[in-house]
Amino acid sequence: MEKITSLLFKTNAFKICEPNKPFWYTSGKIGPYFINAQYLYGSEKESNDLLDFINSQLENETKENIAKNVFEKVKTQYETNEIYKVVVDELVESIKENIDIDEIDFISGGERRDWFFSMIIAYLLNKPHITIFKDVTAVESTPDFTTNTMKSNLDNKNVLHIADLLNQASSYIRAWIPAIENLGGKLKWTALAVDRMQGGTEVLEKENIKTITLIKIDEKLFEKAKELGIINQEQLEMLLNFKKDPDGTMKKFVHENPQFIKDSLNSDEKTAKRAQLCLDSNFYDIKI
Repeated sequence: MEKITSLLFKTNAFKICEPNKPFWYTSGKIGPYFINAQYLYGSEKESNDLLDFINSQLENETKENIAKNVFEKVKTQYETNEIYKVVVDELVESIKENIDIDEIDFISGGERRDWFFSMIIAYLLNKPHITIFKDVTAVESTPDFTTNTMKSNLDNKNVLHIADLLNQASSYIRAWIPAIENLGGKLKWTALAVDRMQGGTEVLEKENIKTITLIKIDEKLFEKAKELGIINQEQLEMLLNFKKDPDGTMKKFVHENPQFIKDSLNSDEKTAKRAQLCLDSNFYDIKI
């Protein structure tokens, strides 16, 4: 855990705010941390470069070629980037420890960020890969991605889905589970780099899906970060309080720091929009 914890912070995959400067979320709420699990691909820049590449592929290539071309990118990254290799190898070992590999018939990953990890893991475990698109179509690839064809039937086979991040499992319910079921397969397990601990595991349990997590965003992680000297005591207390009562903690903060909202409204366009959304939604009972 210590190794992956350090990498979370080294890559800014898990970024903690400075004291008294929480982050604005797209929802219009605020909080003390951001999670971009895809940065475990090596760095923020390398992650963004891969996303740009995938977006270009989605616009210009056939789905069969997209699977092949994205795999070639992640395979090269695995062979040349130590951070990414460490994370992938840890995921592979965790999968082997928790699942009988012989029971896995296919490994799947959903558009787009799941592909950061699903394709290379399928290759390393020598399992065919199912590349799922947002329109719920899918491409089957051989483990080395030399053969890629549109898939119509999984013949009741067992599927392990790989993801970068688990929040509330909305993508699973909306797209990934239906995609596998529509193909006649059984999504039995999912393995992921980071679990935000926001109820996703419980949602998947109700779907009879076993969750394997490399690292959880919980109190133990915060305390380990403090132990490693990554955060200070004030940041630790803010994280612990937020984990217990997110809305209550942030409501207390904005009432004790009224200038924070005023400054945000006069900040850059994105921040100002989120601050205004916060006011319009009355998340924290703020009077300006």
